[in-house]
Amino acid sequence: MSGLLDRYHALVAAGELRPDAEQAAAAARLAVLQDEFESSSAQPQTVGLLGRLLGRKPSPPPRGIYLWGGVGRGKSMLMDLFHATLDIPEKRRVHFHAFMLEVHALLREERKKESGDPIPPVAAALARDLKVLAFDEMVVNNSADAMIMSRLFTALIQTEGVTIVTTSNRRPGELYKDGLNREHFLPFIDLIERELDVLPLNGPTDYRLDRLGGIETWHAPVGPEATAQAREAFFRLTDYPPEDSANVPSAELDVGGGRSLFVPKSLKGVAVFSFKRLCGEARGASDYLTVARTYHTVIVVGIPQLGAELRNETARFVTLIDALYENRVKLIATAATRPEQLYASAGGGDDNGRFEFDRTVSRLMEMQSEAYMALGHGED
Repeated sequence: MSGLLDRYHALVAAGELRPDAEQAAAAARLAVLQDEFESSSAQPQTVGLLGRLLGRKPSPPPRGIYLWGGVGRGKSMLMDLFHATLDIPEKRRVHFHAFMLEVHALLREERKKESGDPIPPVAAALARDLKVLAFDEMVVNNSADAMIMSRLFTALIQTEGVTIVTTSNRRPGELYKDGLNREHFLPFIDLIERELDVLPLNGPTDYRLDRLGGIETWHAPVGPEATAQAREAFFRLTDYPPEDSANVPSAELDVGGGRSLFVPKSLKGVAVFSFKRLCGEARGASDYLTVARTYHTVIVVGIPQLGAELRNETARFVTLIDALYENRVKLIATAATRPEQLYASAGGGDDNGRFEFDRTVSRLMEMQSEAYMALGHGED
C-alpha cells in the first residue's frame, strides 16, 4: 500500500473524511501513479546515443490525472497527499494561476531574444529536473492563457515527458466556456482527454462548508471576538495547527508590471490581508483580479467605516469586492459594522456615493448566503 493510501485510509478511519466512493477511487488512481514513479522498474525518459541512432524513442511518461468536481469535495486534500507522499525529488506543486503568471514572464523574456518560437524553450525551462507537475484549481479566464495552453502543454507532455496532475472545478469540456476565440483552446481540451485520466469528484460532502459550520463570514464590530472568529475560520479551512500560528507561511503575489503584493498569511488557497494593506495602498483592478484568481477564500480584517472621507479606500474596496464576487471567492471579514451600515453618508451631495455603494452592499449580503458559499471558485 502506498503512503498516500495509508494516509487516506487513516483519515477515513479517524472520521476526518467520510466514506466516498469517488474520492476513494481517485486516491487509488493517484496511488497507482505514485507506484509508477517509485517502482524500481520505471524506465528513464531518455535514451542513449545508440538508441537514438537506431530510432528508439524515450519511454512515454506515466499517464496524468485530471480531478474535477464541486467545491469542498477533497480535490486539494488529495493533491496534498499525493505530493507529500510522492517519494521522488523531481516533483512540483503550484497553484495554476501562479504557474501561468510564470509562463507569461518566461515568454516575455524569450520574445526579447527574437530567436523564433518561444514555446519550446519555455517548456524546456519549466520541465528541467521535473517528472511530475501538480496543479491546484486549473481554470482559464482569459484569452492570453487560452491561446498558448494547447501548444505549451503538448510540449510539456509529449516533448519534455512531464506528467500532469491537476484539479479543477470544471470538467474539461467546460473550461473557458464561451471564452473569446475559444476555438483556439479546443485542442487543449482534446489533449487533456487524450493524455490524462479524467476522474469526477462530486461526493455528497462539502468539507469546506462543513469546516465553516457554525461560523459566520462577516464579523462586526472589529475587536477580539471578531478576530477570534476570523482566526478560527482560517485554521479550519487550512488544517493548520493553531498552536503554530506564528509560523503560518506568507507569500509575495506577482500582480504584473514588475509589482508584487505581500500576503501576510497564504496557505491552501486561503489568504489573509489587512484592509489597510489591501485597500489603503495604491492598488487597481488587475491587482484584485490576481488575488481573486489565486485564492478561493480571502480573509480581510479591520474594515473601517467607509464613505466620502475615505473616498479612495472606498473605491478600492468596491473594486476588490467586484473581483472577489465575479470569481466566486469566499470572503470572511472583520469590520466596523454590518455591510448595510458600512457606508457613512456625509450629506451635502454625497447621495451618489451612497447609491453606488449599494451594489457592493448587495453583493456582500449575497456572498454570505449558502447558495454563494456552495459555488466553486471561478464558477459561473
